[in-house]
Amino acid sequence: MLAARTGAAGSQLSEDSSKLRRQSGLPAGGKDKSPKKAPDNGKDSSLSPSGQSQLRARQLAALREVEMSWYLKLCDLSSEHAGGATGMPHRNLGKSGLRVSCLGLGTWVTFGGQISDEVAERLMTIAYESGVNLFDTAEVYAAGKAEVILGSIIKKKGWRRSSLVITTKLYWGGKAETERGLSRKHIIEEIVRAMTHVINQGMAMYWGTSRWSAMEIMEAYSVARQFNMIPPVCEQAEYHLFQREKVEVQLPELYHKIGVGAMTWSPLACGIISGKYGDGVPESSRASLKCYQWLKERIVSEEGRKQQNKLKDLAPVAERLGCTLPQLAVAWCLRNEGVSSVLLGSSTPEQLIENLGAIQVLPKMTSHVVNEIDNILRNKPYSKKDYRS
Repeated sequence: MLAARTGAAGSQLSEDSSKLRRQSGLPAGGKDKSPKKAPDNGKDSSLSPSGQSQLRARQLAALREVEMSWYLKLCDLSSEHAGGATGMPHRNLGKSGLRVSCLGLGTWVTFGGQISDEVAERLMTIAYESGVNLFDTAEVYAAGKAEVILGSIIKKKGWRRSSLVITTKLYWGGKAETERGLSRKHIIEEIVRAMTHVINQGMAMYWGTSRWSAMEIMEAYSVARQFNMIPPVCEQAEYHLFQREKVEVQLPELYHKIGVGAMTWSPLACGIISGKYGDGVPESSRASLKCYQWLKERIVSEEGRKQQNKLKDLAPVAERLGCTLPQLAVAWCLRNEGVSSVLLGSSTPEQLIENLGAIQVLPKMTSHVVNEIDNILRNKPYSKKDYRS
């Protein structure tokens, strides 16, 4: 599948390259048929130094545009980001036919807890009007309140249910032993058979996993195929600048072998990448709350201080691209072709609007920029196989 995409993008790249070369004064076929003049130290002597500089600038700009066009086609996006009037790109969830917005809105911590119902409605409205069709929740979020608030807002706004993709998660349900887990008592039957039953009954359209290992996902797929049941289509995994191994090494193999896609969460590492912890833990921040002592300990640890130093080194990259550090971090997640959607968690409309702006940064994530970020982070995981070849 990827090889076909790469081939298609490659042929279009050749056409685009020829067009851009003609527009920028570069020879379209690799050979200049115009009369030659003797070069002066490898430069066109007919141009002044400033003219030569401008020509080089045009050539570089043309090459960047070609590379950007190639990247968008590789990710199955158009030059208009394939998002219609909203500009929001949509991608297939794994190798299923389900199309999801490449940015989704999560409800963990916020809905039914950190924010009021009114703010939750404003956040969902902003997301919906920006082209987001994916909203994520779980039965355990705010002891079930997050699901209720989400449903109430959809009903109040009168949005067509068929235009939305709602994901929820099962396991940590109630306090009783029979109210949690993945047993028949809780969700009818053991995992794969239970999910197949749920889908056959029309209660869901697809099912996936969250925080499962690659081995567990492969086992679920094998069971589904052996007993003619429905396999999972995606895995929800943590993915950000400082958490890369699973999404970049383990999940690509699952995608290419069995079609399981990645829906990622925490692109800002629970706020660590937002920049607000650069000088410690502010009193009004999430890490200052008693129930988030683990986050505070992570921030003030030696590894946490190293991460903050790396973020400071990334700040000039974001500035050069004309974006904020959070926007750069979200766009960095999206540049991974194996990621179907990135879930955003925001507590204010301003945060959500800023993070949604990462869509405008995505086309700027060229190979040069990605390599520059890798050189700063120095944590790129090693993969023995290249599944794109």
